[in-house]
Amino acid sequence: MKTVLRFIACSDIHYKENINTEPERFKRGMELAYKYADNQDYNKIDAIYVIGDFANSGSREQMLMFKDSLDKYVRPETKKILTLASHEFHSEDGEEGAYSRLREIFSVEPDEHNIINGFHFISVSTERGCQIREKKREWIANELKKAGEDDYRKPIFFFQHPHLTDTVYGSICWGEDDIITILMNYPQIIDFSGHSHAPINDPRSIHQKYFTSVGTGSLSYFELDEFDKLGGTVPADKAQCAQFHIVEVFEDNSVLIKPFDILSGNFFNDGYYVKKPWEPKSFVYTDKRYLTDKAPVFDNDTLVETDFADGKLSVTFSQAKGEERPNSYNIVIRAGKDNHIVKQVSEFSSYYIYDMPKTKTLTFDFDFKGHFTLELYANSFWKTQSEPIIKEFDI
Repeated sequence: MKTVLRFIACSDIHYKENINTEPERFKRGMELAYKYADNQDYNKIDAIYVIGDFANSGSREQMLMFKDSLDKYVRPETKKILTLASHEFHSEDGEEGAYSRLREIFSVEPDEHNIINGFHFISVSTERGCQIREKKREWIANELKKAGEDDYRKPIFFFQHPHLTDTVYGSICWGEDDIITILMNYPQIIDFSGHSHAPINDPRSIHQKYFTSVGTGSLSYFELDEFDKLGGTVPADKAQCAQFHIVEVFEDNSVLIKPFDILSGNFFNDGYYVKKPWEPKSFVYTDKRYLTDKAPVFDNDTLVETDFADGKLSVTFSQAKGEERPNSYNIVIRAGKDNHIVKQVSEFSSYYIYDMPKTKTLTFDFDFKGHFTLELYANSFWKTQSEPIIKEFDI
């Protein structure tokens, strides 16, 4: 299928004074994206959309740093669009100052409706943190009406920093519902959002109901939306994070959204394919995935080892397998003649790292002695769970 448009969607880059981590990741990401594009029949990157939190506190120095990166690493033919959100408003002069600096430094407007290669792109900056208030909602409705009067089969690309509540993974804690009832009148919308730092290779990072929603990840650190894990919502390997989407549109108006891992230089998978953006009956990334998912499985020779020292128990085990990477693991430890539970823990699998480790080690407080039975379960992204691996051990 012939490609007619290509763009990058990213967010949550978090440039900071005197720290070069994120600038180096952005540089590498752009170099790799152009290397990929240069080797395709359609060899352009038509636009890059940076959807908020590119500056960690919105200071002039941070914005100038990011402008320097855009000038150095984004080719002149690539259109550069930025929106503002909560982190840009953290400076002393707040939202008003951030809006002023955006116009002055980048020569762009905070809210824009662009037409690129015949496709409509609508981007909006937030207010009062991550809200979209009445005046902007009116602007959005008007711009969507204009876009909708074009060929209804063409996707409309929409961008705002916070997720839309109850759509993609991360949208329960990091979502806003200000514009859902406006967007749902246009099923051809493909909406891109950030804010949560949730991994883009998580299959829940794309969601379809009335339209298509896509999470854009981060180039700074991971955060996840589950609250029972040993390390909380921010995992210990949070810093191994640099992801964005390379999006391709084809001549039949279908769209391929390709999650890219900047650190390894690889696409995570074949991409998320939206065949008919305008027709919800064709959507495949729906909540029905919870009903059809197959649980992960452990190999018969799965390694499980335990080690106890200084009041802490460490459990090392081989990662499970399946149609998708495992999301997380649960460990249940039982004791006594009645086999009652004395400890339960859960932890992520590190699925968000391209070269996911082949084994995991979970270490946690354990102030019991005696004979124990350990049950190890692997969890999918869709609430299914493997059969357990059982191991007995003594302390």
